[in-house]
Amino acid sequence: MTTYAPGWTYAIGDIQGCFSALELLLEQIRFDPARDRLWFVGDLVNRGPESARVLRFVKGLGPTAVTVLGNHDLHLLAVAEGCTRPRRDDTFQEILAASDREELLVWLRHQRLIYRRNGFVLVHAGLLPQWTVSCAEGLAQEVEAALRSAEHRAFLSFLYQKRRPRKWSDDLAGMERLATIATTLTRLRICSASGQLDFSFTGPPGQTPKGFLPWFEIPGRASAEATIICGHWAALGLVVRHNLVALDGGCVWGRRLVAVRLEDRQVFQVSCTNQTDALRQVDRL
Repeated sequence: MTTYAPGWTYAIGDIQGCFSALELLLEQIRFDPARDRLWFVGDLVNRGPESARVLRFVKGLGPTAVTVLGNHDLHLLAVAEGCTRPRRDDTFQEILAASDREELLVWLRHQRLIYRRNGFVLVHAGLLPQWTVSCAEGLAQEVEAALRSAEHRAFLSFLYQKRRPRKWSDDLAGMERLATIATTLTRLRICSASGQLDFSFTGPPGQTPKGFLPWFEIPGRASAEATIICGHWAALGLVVRHNLVALDGGCVWGRRLVAVRLEDRQVFQVSCTNQTDALRQVDRL
């Protein structure tokens, strides 16, 4: 059994506004902000009951925490800017009505799409098979610059009002290029070996359409030398391999909120009974 030591890094799956489950998970891992770091795979908000508390908490951690943007985080930003309408199951209205709304939204808009350190790559959904990690970082930085600029509203409007190409091309330009990058990094689950995209599929890996595979199963994937840490795919669930840590345990659906300690791959799981409650339980696998 691994002896506890200072300086652990914990990667945590999609919280989606389930703050109570997050509190329990941090209690179980004995999180100490003075020595530990938290890496969040995105989708901090939406569908759970306490999105505002999650945002305030993660923002308040400062450099102790790293988060990348997920599709629900981008959706919140787009709704806040009037670029798309709220969906019936959105639960981030408290953020939109909050006195610190602009502070929270500006902070969220300045988060990364990819974070790389010590051989680990944090991204919400995944990478296309032809993208090296360095290539994906460069592409992500293009989108990050747009989100942080005065043109962020135009980008978010295009992202939510236009159809995306079904295959990546280096020749894509302008808003179409930025939107395709953002959609891929935050929504990818499956693709073909040639990089053909299908963002509609949400089922388990065994039910992928003919000609498609989970993005991380594509032979010869250019990012295979790194360990990709991702979430987004609740039907996939927890997967821990030498070059993949998939963390969407479906907490918001009443399943589990998952953390993996990166230094030794120790897995911690808090069982969520529903969107507002959680059982005090930890599994060490």
